[in-house]
Amino acid sequence: MDKLREAEAKYADNPLFQQVVKEGLAIQDRFSAEPVYAKTGKGYLKSVGVSEIREAKHQLQKSKQCDKRKGGSSLLTGDLLRARTF
Repeated sequence: MDKLREAEAKYADNPLFQQVVKEGLAIQDRFSAEPVYAKTGKGYLKSVGVSEIREAKHQLQKSKQCDKRKGGSSLLTGDLLRARTF
């Protein structure tokens, strides 16, 4: 239990950790156990449909337009899009 408290204290102010936890909690309700695998804890992630993909593509297009105005490219936005679309 002490290790858990140490980890909480270590990452409490880390913005990346907070973002990961926030996204994890946001998709938590989408995980569903298969009846066959209920005893093993295996299951699958329910799809939210095309709306999530459409929103990610929209955000990427907005980012690309903004980058063209600035004269650069956003690798981070592309990485985030690839990570979110599955």
